[in-house]
Amino acid sequence: MIWFEVFLLALALSIDAFLVSFSCGLVVKKNKVKNAYKMAFANGFAQFAMPVLGYYGTSAVSGYVKAFDHWIVFFVFLALGVKFILDGLEDKEIACEISSKKKITFKILLIAAFATSIDAFAAGVSLYFIPVSIWLAGLMIGVVTFINSYIGFRLNRLFKKIPTKYIEVFAGVILITLGTKVLIEHMLSHGYDDLMRLF
Repeated sequence: MIWFEVFLLALALSIDAFLVSFSCGLVVKKNKVKNAYKMAFANGFAQFAMPVLGYYGTSAVSGYVKAFDHWIVFFVFLALGVKFILDGLEDKEIACEISSKKKITFKILLIAAFATSIDAFAAGVSLYFIPVSIWLAGLMIGVVTFINSYIGFRLNRLFKKIPTKYIEVFAGVILITLGTKVLIEHMLSHGYDDLMRLF
């Protein structure tokens, strides 16, 4: 996986963080710059940490699944992609649970960061089987999420005209495409061995 593909993965994974930050930006009226940075940092750090945790968690069992690593990558990305698309087609609104004082508290930051980074943990599992530095990949995912969260919070008026379902469906298509590419590349280079393993 080249770094451009890692960037596409980061872009897709950052969609939920973007949408949560977007909804928070609509609600919070004061200290928007400060709150935008707080939300962006929380989401970005979580999206950096979760792939790393998924990566090193997978290392404990890698010896048992090495022969099927390409299928794991494919199905994880496929599952994530389908989830994103179905979420988008449900046409649901991802809300920001702001307190009655319309302040972003530490609790809100933790909940938002965790909720938007669960998918990144699964992506970290797949990244274990791809020749890429997890620390650099995690950093790229975190930075892209930070930027998109900040943009979503600060520029919500501009993005309000774009239905969120299109954004989520687009992210799902990216993930499915990446997973399919990994599978096809592996089959092209090891197709004969894979076929022999079936018999």
